[in-house]
Amino acid sequence: MIKTLTKHGTSLALILDRSILKLLKIDAKTPLEIIVDGRTLIISSIISQQEQVASTYKAVNKRYRTTLKRLAR
Repeated sequence: MIKTLTKHGTSLALILDRSILKLLKIDAKTPLEIIVDGRTLIISSIISQQEQVASTYKAVNKRYRTTLKRLAR
């Protein structure tokens, strides 16, 4: 996908399509990390530690639910 920058006041902005935002689960409040190495620009969302723990817990619980219930007895 090729994009061009759009003038926004005295700055330039990169407009992301709604489909990309939905796919990456990004909205206007999502904190983003920007990394530049002189030639490449990398933009990635920052997942809070709490969200990461909750996501991991949910995945483990889903996969090992039966085993965890037996261990709890």
